[in-house]
Amino acid sequence: MKTLLVVFGTRPEVIKLAPIILELKKYPDKYNVIVCNTEQQKELSNQTLAYFGLKADLNLDCMRPNQSLLEVQTRILNALNEVFKNNKIDATIVQGDTMTVLCGALASFYNKIPVYHVEAGLRSYDIYEPFPEEVMRQMTSRVAELNFAPTEKNRQALLKEDIKDEKIHVVGNTVIDALFCLSEETMQNAAKFYAEQNIKIDDKLVLITAHRRENHGERIDRILDAIEYLVKKYSDHTFVIPVHPNPNVKDKIHSRLQNYANVHLLKPLDYPYLVYLMKNAKLILTDSGGIQEEAPSFGCPTLVMRYETERQEGIDAGVSILVGANYEKIVSESEKVLSKSLKETRLKSLNPYGDGTSSQKIEQIIRNNFN
Repeated sequence: MKTLLVVFGTRPEVIKLAPIILELKKYPDKYNVIVCNTEQQKELSNQTLAYFGLKADLNLDCMRPNQSLLEVQTRILNALNEVFKNNKIDATIVQGDTMTVLCGALASFYNKIPVYHVEAGLRSYDIYEPFPEEVMRQMTSRVAELNFAPTEKNRQALLKEDIKDEKIHVVGNTVIDALFCLSEETMQNAAKFYAEQNIKIDDKLVLITAHRRENHGERIDRILDAIEYLVKKYSDHTFVIPVHPNPNVKDKIHSRLQNYANVHLLKPLDYPYLVYLMKNAKLILTDSGGIQEEAPSFGCPTLVMRYETERQEGIDAGVSILVGANYEKIVSESEKVLSKSLKETRLKSLNPYGDGTSSQKIEQIIRNNFN
């Protein structure tokens, strides 16, 4: 039996790793799975784990108020050092490009334990867009034994960086697997939640998320200028914004938008509730990576409020448009959608990021690798 340490700390990591954890747990004779949460996003990550019927074996409680990136990295590495001291690990699984990913990969590498990197090969080639994630994922690729690339474009990026071909496997994105985990009962519960909140879910719904570090400061001001314009012009539309708890974002959003009757500012949502909004939205404005991958499954046009994206497949497929924090672009591209009916704007392209079988492919590759 092989012991696999699965390390994560944020909600997106949980969503994309949960299908893999569940798949590995189907084979208790082959794998001992240790689920480790650094709690980089303590409330959000644990909340999402519970939705999948999972619970962390190890909670590291690494976050403190107003930590610098250096302080966060130091705290996570020190906590993981104890994990490796106290457990015999055969391989470490990380996902994405967070501080937890980099620390999990480094701690494993320092202990000469193989690293399996889920969602490998995403690149913007600008080390400050997104910051600090671009550097973190590039560094993780250097030490990974197995790179699970969502798409062929990601594979080509890794090959260009001299990652050996046998270390790269194109498997699709596990976020699509997670979408298929949602039951009809779960969706009914989500509908009930919004009814109780008196939030109108119809064909004039706009979902907005904004939280990335590079959009703090002047950029969030320009984004909010555009959103405020749209809220006023399209007063018959409902704008739902799950507000990230970071005060750099939260305080500005509330001060600018809380008094509009057609705007609903919510606390961070449980995963099924967010999926329900994506499924019903007429338009999505986001700087989130995960939503760029999920929205095409529902045919929803998505405006990406970033200047670079490592998820170029969505742009190429026409399911996403890069608008950055540019007021004119956000407004003009939004108006193209909001001025038409839901039926007219629904996209019919296939999701370029996967078919819902990624976790099964990953388990088989891991099994073969051990053999």
